[in-house]
Amino acid sequence: MLSTDFVTGSPNWLDLGSPDTAASAEFYGAVFGWDLQSAGPDAGGYGFFQQDGKSVAALGPLTEEGASPAWTVYFQTPDADATVKAAEQAGGAVRVPPFDVMDAGRLACLTDPGGAEFALWQPGAVKGLERFCEPDTLLWVELHTGDPAAAGAFYRALFGWGTEEKEFSVGTYTLISAAGASGDDAAFGGIAPPPGGGEAAGPSRWLPYFLVTDTDATVAKAQEAGGSVVAPAADVPDVGRIAWLADQFGAAFGVLKPLPRAA
Repeated sequence: MLSTDFVTGSPNWLDLGSPDTAASAEFYGAVFGWDLQSAGPDAGGYGFFQQDGKSVAALGPLTEEGASPAWTVYFQTPDADATVKAAEQAGGAVRVPPFDVMDAGRLACLTDPGGAEFALWQPGAVKGLERFCEPDTLLWVELHTGDPAAAGAFYRALFGWGTEEKEFSVGTYTLISAAGASGDDAAFGGIAPPPGGGEAAGPSRWLPYFLVTDTDATVAKAQEAGGSVVAPAADVPDVGRIAWLADQFGAAFGVLKPLPRAA
């Protein structure tokens, strides 16, 4: 599961690119109760979504040419430059080469061979997000891709991830975990075919899921704030109640009320 005990390959940051950061801050404040804290006058409009003073995500203006509003998942690396080289050798593309973010850390933005965008974070003064797996915080990350096996091989080459295929009611699902992690709580995300399949399949992408205490109430809040429903709330056996949403600018995310843990 996600935690602040970051290791190579674990998700350690999440941010939203928006065409209107003030409007996005208002939307997510209404849905999750987040506050926005500016990163400072030299940060180009970047800021931190916070819960009780703890950073749970981040927000910034769109900076890449042709970029669409979207959430970006960052993965931990001890050496961003080396991981970028490994990604290129494995068939990935570099959108933003590694660069230092003042003393906070070093980042790079990549696209995997299937077309899903993600980023790297090499920690400096900022190690990563400060809260996970609590109500209204990041719980899970999921890659939708037309070739789960190829995607698994790509990310294993970068991060040494462990992968395990499991059968659920919705089909085969590949659980992913950091190298060397084991046990029922090791997985922090999954890989699955995009919904629809064939010509109706959606884009390859990373989708963040936020833990909620009431999925249907969160869906209602998102709609009232100007968002839309991508996939309506539904119960997934052995998992919980899930919905896929999009904010007012089209950035997609999931919400999940997990089933209680077995004693």
